[in-house]
Amino acid sequence: MRILVLGIGNLLLGDEAVGVRIVEALEQRYRLPAHVEVLDGGTSGMELMEMMADRDHLIVADAVLTGATPGSVAVLYDEEIPALFTRKVSPHQLGLSDVLMALRLTDEFPRRLTLVGVVPESLEPGIGLSAVVSQAIEPALAQVLLALQENGVVAEPKEVANADCD
Repeated sequence: MRILVLGIGNLLLGDEAVGVRIVEALEQRYRLPAHVEVLDGGTSGMELMEMMADRDHLIVADAVLTGATPGSVAVLYDEEIPALFTRKVSPHQLGLSDVLMALRLTDEFPRRLTLVGVVPESLEPGIGLSAVVSQAIEPALAQVLLALQENGVVAEPKEVANADCD
């Protein structure tokens, strides 16, 4: 089984960075089996096509514009993912939508697709997440871990380093 957890976001646009921050938390705090790759996709578009191709499960973490309260976590699956349709839901919709369409056209579309999204409070230029979106990292990460568990993947917590050790 080939699984990719992909975080998308622009670190220079406030809450737009939430997808990247979710995958950073995953990498920092959990050990994953070799068949699970974690990637900070930043603001890349078509450059991600090869990494996303032919996956058994593609899990995308991103900021989503659903109209819900900022900090809300939305989880969508397969054909529910609006990036495949005309309604604008993600600041990256164009890039993500293009890659997903290209993968469908080349018959390399992931067998399963999950989007874990967080509604941003601000997409204004600036580094750092708003307080409300920072608080959404934990529930969003829990949804990513749940998606992995649905594939039989156990994410083992890394041991906390002891400050007294050399």
